[in-house]
Amino acid sequence: MLIGVASDHAGFRFKTLVAEHLRRLGHEVRDFGARSEDPVDYPDLIRPLAVAVAQGELERGVVFGGSGNGEAMAANRCRGVRCAVAWDQESARLARAHNDANVLSLGQRLVPQDQLLPIVDVWLTTRFEAGRHVARIRKLDEE
Repeated sequence: MLIGVASDHAGFRFKTLVAEHLRRLGHEVRDFGARSEDPVDYPDLIRPLAVAVAQGELERGVVFGGSGNGEAMAANRCRGVRCAVAWDQESARLARAHNDANVLSLGQRLVPQDQLLPIVDVWLTTRFEAGRHVARIRKLDEE
Protein backbone atom coordinates (compact mmCIF):
# COMPACT_ATOMS: atom_id res chain seq x y z
CA MET A 1 0.00 0.00 0.00
CA LEU A 2 1.21 3.55 -0.72
CA ILE A 3 0.84 5.54 2.50
CA GLY A 4 1.72 9.16 3.18
CA VAL A 5 2.92 10.48 6.52
CA ALA A 6 3.11 14.09 7.70
CA SER A 7 3.52 15.89 10.99
CA ASP A 8 4.22 19.15 12.64
CA HIS A 9 7.14 19.49 15.03
CA ALA A 10 5.09 18.10 17.95
CA GLY A 11 4.42 14.85 16.09
CA PHE A 12 7.79 14.40 14.41
CA ARG A 13 9.02 11.56 16.64
CA PHE A 14 5.83 9.50 16.18
CA LYS A 15 5.87 10.15 12.42
CA THR A 16 9.40 8.79 12.21
CA LEU A 17 8.52 5.67 14.22
CA VAL A 18 5.40 4.94 12.16
CA ALA A 19 7.14 5.52 8.81
CA GLU A 20 9.83 3.01 9.78
CA HIS A 21 7.18 0.53 10.94
CA LEU A 22 5.20 0.86 7.71
CA ARG A 23 8.31 0.25 5.63
CA ARG A 24 9.14 -2.86 7.69
CA LEU A 25 5.62 -4.12 6.91
CA GLY A 26 6.34 -3.70 3.19
CA HIS A 27 4.40 -0.51 2.51
CA GLU A 28 5.73 2.29 0.35
CA VAL A 29 5.87 5.50 2.39
CA ARG A 30 5.87 9.07 1.12
CA ASP A 31 7.03 11.52 3.80
CA PHE A 32 5.61 15.05 3.51
CA GLY A 33 7.58 16.38 6.53
CA ALA A 34 8.28 17.79 9.08
CA ARG A 35 11.98 17.02 8.88
CA SER A 36 12.80 17.84 12.52
CA GLU A 37 11.32 19.08 15.78
CA ASP A 38 11.88 22.69 14.70
CA PRO A 39 8.56 24.62 14.74
CA VAL A 40 6.47 24.46 11.56
CA ASP A 41 2.87 25.25 10.65
CA TYR A 42 0.96 21.98 10.32
CA PRO A 43 -1.35 23.07 7.46
CA ASP A 44 1.71 23.52 5.21
CA LEU A 45 2.56 19.83 5.60
CA ILE A 46 -0.82 18.17 6.16
CA ARG A 47 -2.65 19.76 3.22
CA PRO A 48 -0.35 18.31 0.51
CA LEU A 49 -0.82 14.83 2.01
CA ALA A 50 -4.59 15.29 2.13
CA VAL A 51 -4.70 16.49 -1.48
CA ALA A 52 -2.67 13.43 -2.54
CA VAL A 53 -5.15 11.12 -0.75
CA ALA A 54 -8.15 12.95 -2.24
CA GLN A 55 -6.68 12.70 -5.75
CA GLY A 56 -5.90 8.99 -5.37
CA GLU A 57 -2.12 9.42 -5.45
CA LEU A 58 -1.95 7.83 -1.98
CA GLU A 59 -4.07 4.97 -0.71
CA ARG A 60 -4.00 6.28 2.86
CA GLY A 61 -2.29 8.81 5.09
CA VAL A 62 -1.25 9.14 8.70
CA VAL A 63 -0.74 12.56 10.25
CA PHE A 64 0.72 13.53 13.61
CA GLY A 65 0.73 16.49 15.95
CA GLY A 66 0.65 17.24 19.63
CA SER A 67 -3.02 16.30 19.97
CA GLY A 68 -3.79 15.37 16.36
CA ASN A 69 -6.81 17.67 16.31
CA GLY A 70 -5.41 20.48 14.18
CA GLU A 71 -3.96 17.98 11.73
CA ALA A 72 -7.34 16.24 11.37
CA MET A 73 -9.05 19.58 10.80
CA ALA A 74 -6.53 20.51 8.10
CA ALA A 75 -6.87 17.14 6.36
CA ASN A 76 -10.66 17.15 6.49
CA ARG A 77 -10.80 20.43 4.58
CA CYS A 78 -10.09 18.37 1.44
CA ARG A 79 -13.17 16.82 -0.12
CA GLY A 80 -12.82 13.05 -0.22
CA VAL A 81 -10.61 12.87 2.87
CA ARG A 82 -12.04 11.25 5.96
CA CYS A 83 -9.49 11.86 8.68
CA ALA A 84 -10.20 10.46 12.13
CA VAL A 85 -8.37 11.20 15.36
CA ALA A 86 -7.64 7.96 17.21
CA TRP A 87 -6.48 7.56 20.78
CA ASP A 88 -6.68 3.78 21.16
CA GLN A 89 -7.19 0.63 19.10
CA GLU A 90 -10.98 0.71 19.31
CA SER A 91 -11.23 4.29 18.06
CA ALA A 92 -8.93 3.35 15.16
CA ARG A 93 -10.98 0.22 14.38
CA LEU A 94 -14.25 2.14 14.34
CA ALA A 95 -12.74 4.88 12.18
CA ARG A 96 -12.17 2.29 9.46
CA ALA A 97 -15.14 -0.03 10.04
CA HIS A 98 -17.82 2.67 10.25
CA ASN A 99 -16.28 5.79 8.70
CA ASP A 100 -13.93 4.35 6.06
CA ALA A 101 -11.24 6.74 7.36
CA ASN A 102 -8.54 7.10 4.73
CA VAL A 103 -6.39 9.31 6.95
CA LEU A 104 -5.55 8.71 10.60
CA SER A 105 -4.49 11.46 12.99
CA LEU A 106 -2.51 10.73 16.14
CA GLY A 107 -1.42 12.99 18.97
CA GLN A 108 2.11 12.43 20.24
CA ARG A 109 1.28 14.17 23.52
CA LEU A 110 -1.83 12.05 24.13
CA VAL A 111 -1.16 8.54 22.78
CA PRO A 112 1.20 6.38 24.86
CA GLN A 113 4.13 5.31 22.68
CA ASP A 114 3.58 1.62 23.47
CA GLN A 115 0.10 1.94 21.91
CA LEU A 116 1.20 3.80 18.78
CA LEU A 117 2.03 0.90 16.47
CA PRO A 118 -0.89 -1.30 17.60
CA ILE A 119 -3.26 1.59 16.85
CA VAL A 120 -1.78 2.02 13.37
CA ASP A 121 -1.88 -1.74 12.72
CA VAL A 122 -5.57 -2.01 13.67
CA TRP A 123 -6.40 0.94 11.43
CA LEU A 124 -4.47 -0.57 8.52
CA THR A 125 -6.04 -4.01 8.77
CA THR A 126 -9.67 -3.16 9.55
CA ARG A 127 -12.01 -3.34 6.59
CA PHE A 128 -14.82 -0.87 5.97
CA GLU A 129 -18.13 -2.55 6.85
CA ALA A 130 -20.05 -0.62 4.15
CA GLY A 131 -23.80 -1.35 4.44
CA ARG A 132 -25.64 1.34 6.36
CA HIS A 133 -22.47 3.43 6.62
CA VAL A 134 -22.17 4.12 2.88
CA ALA A 135 -25.03 6.61 2.69
CA ARG A 136 -23.69 8.50 5.69
CA ILE A 137 -20.24 8.80 4.17
CA ARG A 138 -21.68 10.02 0.87
CA LYS A 139 -23.38 12.86 2.75
CA LEU A 140 -19.98 14.11 3.91
CA ASP A 141 -19.11 15.07 0.33
CA GLU A 142 -22.42 16.74 -0.49
CA GLU A 143 -22.33 20.47 -0.95
